[in-house]
Amino acid sequence: MTTTPSSDPRIEAVAARLREAAQERAEAYGPPPIWKRPRKPKAAREKKAELAKQRKRLKAAGIRRFYGAQSRRPRPRQNRIGSAAARRDARAVSRIRHSNAWL
Repeated sequence: MTTTPSSDPRIEAVAARLREAAQERAEAYGPPPIWKRPRKPKAAREKKAELAKQRKRLKAAGIRRFYGAQSRRPRPRQNRIGSAAARRDARAVSRIRHSNAWL
């Protein structure tokens, strides 16, 4: 068996005073900061436009990333024949540098 509490006028008066005090504090502080305000729901058209914009942005980023990787890929050297002697010289110099031989 559930009973509703009797409406005591003293409790009601205290509750009313608390509500008034809370209201006064809220007015003193002003409106809540922007990050604490409740969000306004977006219309379906706005949401679709935002998602389309995001898809476009992400697709462009993917394309940029793809072509950025393409440019770093090693390409066949055209002057491989001419640079063979230079490579041999560089190899010889490197061997000398990394050895402990006295010159």
